[in-house]
Amino acid sequence: MAGSEKDEKIDQKREISDLFEKFDALREEEKVLKEKTDSKDELKKLKLKIKRVRDSLIEKHLYIAEILAKKYVNKGIDYDDLYQVASLGLILAIDRFDYSKGYEFSSYATPTIVGEIKRYFRDKSWVIKVPRRIQELSKRVNQAKIDLSQNLQRNPSISEIADFIGVSSEEVIEVMDASQVYSPTSLDKSFDSQSDDRDISFGDLLGSEDKSYESIENMDFIKNTMDKLKDIEKKILIYRYYDKMTQIAIAEKLDVSQMTVSMIEKKIIKKFRQEMEIMKKDYE
Repeated sequence: MAGSEKDEKIDQKREISDLFEKFDALREEEKVLKEKTDSKDELKKLKLKIKRVRDSLIEKHLYIAEILAKKYVNKGIDYDDLYQVASLGLILAIDRFDYSKGYEFSSYATPTIVGEIKRYFRDKSWVIKVPRRIQELSKRVNQAKIDLSQNLQRNPSISEIADFIGVSSEEVIEVMDASQVYSPTSLDKSFDSQSDDRDISFGDLLGSEDKSYESIENMDFIKNTMDKLKDIEKKILIYRYYDKMTQIAIAEKLDVSQMTVSMIEKKIIKKFRQEMEIMKKDYE
């Protein structure tokens, strides 16, 4: 019985090794075909082969995601969400794994999956009170990342996430920007000091309130005000203040005069000021 189990494990290990070898060979073949202009049909067939092998590798290793996800239950996040995140980590590990180096895949995959789980906890730690809309949208964005990563076999772009969940790219960017400032750093965290005999704490470096906290409060205001702008006003606002484009560059892009861009920009600023005054009165 013991010998039979040992032989079975050897066969499973060989099967996994063969799958990874095939996976790498197919992806190398894909790189070559992408350089050819007349190979669209071949490339499409090859992508299907890659997907089948990839899906087999995922299926055979999902137990790792399950085991690691269960280690983080009862910590404020549902098991189903943890399992989804762990599965995403598994997919990333499969895509990055180099079997030719001779490492055990489980040893490589474990820190990758745990890293994804911890990152998810960090992003979900809404320590600062934020609008419910952003929290709900964040869940949808994270789920879209998981679904699209699996379907596209790569990290999705902002526009792809936006199209997938039916929101604007600006809203996706808003959620992603917000998630970066929701997990505070301890004031006691120390840093090495080259000019002093003692470590410097993070609290020592703070001279004023973190401006990112104020930006969170303003996110809803900006979004609500933008919803009231015309399409061309939204475009100019994004080009001017998000993409940092000059008025001349915007004028060329929209096929209008620079004077027109300047006039519309002044109207945008005026509208924001009016909304700001309304908001101030609401708080008084």
